[in-house]
Amino acid sequence: MITRFRAALLLVSIFTVQWASANEPNRPVVPGVFRLHARLRVEQPSGSGEFQLVERTLDWQVSETAIIVCDMWDDHYCRMAAQRVGAMVPRMNQVLTAARSHGAVVIHAPSGTMDFYKDTPFRRRILEAPAVKPPVPIASWCHLDPKHEAPLPIDTSRSACDDPTPREAKRYYTRQHPGIDIAGYDAISDSGVEIYNFCRHLGIKNIAIMGVHTNMCVLGRPFGIRQQVRLGMNVVLVRDLTDTMYDPREPPYVSHARGTELVIEHIEKYWCPSIHSRDLTCVLEGSADPQNKLATAATD
Repeated sequence: MITRFRAALLLVSIFTVQWASANEPNRPVVPGVFRLHARLRVEQPSGSGEFQLVERTLDWQVSETAIIVCDMWDDHYCRMAAQRVGAMVPRMNQVLTAARSHGAVVIHAPSGTMDFYKDTPFRRRILEAPAVKPPVPIASWCHLDPKHEAPLPIDTSRSACDDPTPREAKRYYTRQHPGIDIAGYDAISDSGVEIYNFCRHLGIKNIAIMGVHTNMCVLGRPFGIRQQVRLGMNVVLVRDLTDTMYDPREPPYVSHARGTELVIEHIEKYWCPSIHSRDLTCVLEGSADPQNKLATAATD
């Protein structure tokens, strides 16, 4: 009798878990304002080719903000690139945990690994967003636009990997780095169309992008900076949680760290501001209180 009861209880439990997964409640929309200390570079005077560093304050509603984690894979053909990703992971996970707790949306975009996540609620969630027509076409890759930006300041035409002896440039990754939690109302996609549909469905206007590699996927992916700017999103790069593919043995013959800084400066000149990750870990005091005017008065 006890055995039958336990078996019946187990069946009920399994059914309940499956039902909850397929019919989960909507993401709670809560008050709160991220105050971003944005850095950009403005050409002054216009047409001079001289850029001046400018700092601006941006107030973003957390409920209208998504963080896209770009291509933080579990391995890479370039061992040095993989090592830097591993070093970045603990801080990135701390930032995502804090931002998530304040109500921001986290979208994980480990390109080429969607089969690994196909049976998860995080993948199904984004697939269920209704399709909407974007204001401009969403490209499969957004190449450098010479009408809009100068050439990138680092050269990767011969070598992008700074290993002493690089491995064969092939796929070594299978998933996102396991040190980055995927939790709660997070979503997973490597599709620009899916991510745009999802953001529109949730009323997302603001996109913070972190991950790798700054001069390649972060700029060029169909969910990357160039595409998000063209779609009319408010976009920032999280400059302390990104890294380039660059070999100091190639022009302009600077350190890898300086090469990454140069690409960040390029983005600040031609595409969008950058912020420090700490801006995504806390909200303005009082803004999480629905009675406070800051909760509804943030500006883009």
